[in-house]
Amino acid sequence: MNVSDLFEQAIAKRQHLLDDATNAVRLFDGSGDGVPDIFLECFADRWILSTRDNRLSNDIREFFLHSGKTVYWKQLDQHQKTDPSHLAGPEQTNPFLARESGINYEISFQSGYSQGIFLDQRDNRKRVRDRVSSGDRILNTFAYTGAFTVSAAMGGATTSTLDLSQPYLDWAKQNLSHNSIDPTAHYFCKGDTFHWLRRFSKQGRKFDGIILDPPTFSRDDKGKVFRVEKDYHRLTDLAAQCLNPGGWILASTNCRKMSDQDFLYEASRRLPRHHKATALPMPEEYTGERYLKSLWFDL
Repeated sequence: MNVSDLFEQAIAKRQHLLDDATNAVRLFDGSGDGVPDIFLECFADRWILSTRDNRLSNDIREFFLHSGKTVYWKQLDQHQKTDPSHLAGPEQTNPFLARESGINYEISFQSGYSQGIFLDQRDNRKRVRDRVSSGDRILNTFAYTGAFTVSAAMGGATTSTLDLSQPYLDWAKQNLSHNSIDPTAHYFCKGDTFHWLRRFSKQGRKFDGIILDPPTFSRDDKGKVFRVEKDYHRLTDLAAQCLNPGGWILASTNCRKMSDQDFLYEASRRLPRHHKATALPMPEEYTGERYLKSLWFDL
């Protein structure tokens, strides 16, 4: 089977995921669809092609040139992470809205390496929305553009959104506004997650749910290094200190070095003994590498 046929087959079998409520999904998932290191994502009928190679074969290029879609190409694992480049169809130079589970999210193909939402967290965002109720207080750490924030707010929760980047916090506010939610009714904190968790703990500020989705590696302003594979327990330990009785933690990582069992051990080893841990699967269209590991802790 040629590459064009593989693309067409993969796209066809995912059409049931696309409807009025959701128009942002992964359409092609590398080895799971027959071609390693090539991925295709749809955002409101615009496509992002991601590859680990810095060249495209002629047959792949021809498929997208004749697709009739706006297509941008992102090269993965670059040392210098830049905007995706225009590959085919009309250019998309302005931000636009995509929908997921009935929620609007602002997408930009000119925002650097990431376009505004990580599609592999779709089911987890729905789990958060389904779990919360009116009056719950939810903390979204490492929040990026606040997709989990919006999901929790749509469920009736009052949210606190934490990120190092003011532009991303502003983007999160825009995402709330795109869903007719007043950002001024919610809280936004700029800074380091470890700093804020310690501060919340000292202040006695408690939450009913906390979302943890850190980068695999980071360094704070004092030079202290965080590595998911050996430091995640520091995060869950601090988060647990900020939970109301009966609260929950959603802990995720896309660290490929860790097995599911390693992540469970690392993330839970400082939690109270009575906690319950539930492993969460990736969305159904992710048929290749199961790189995203997610745990729901009920404490």
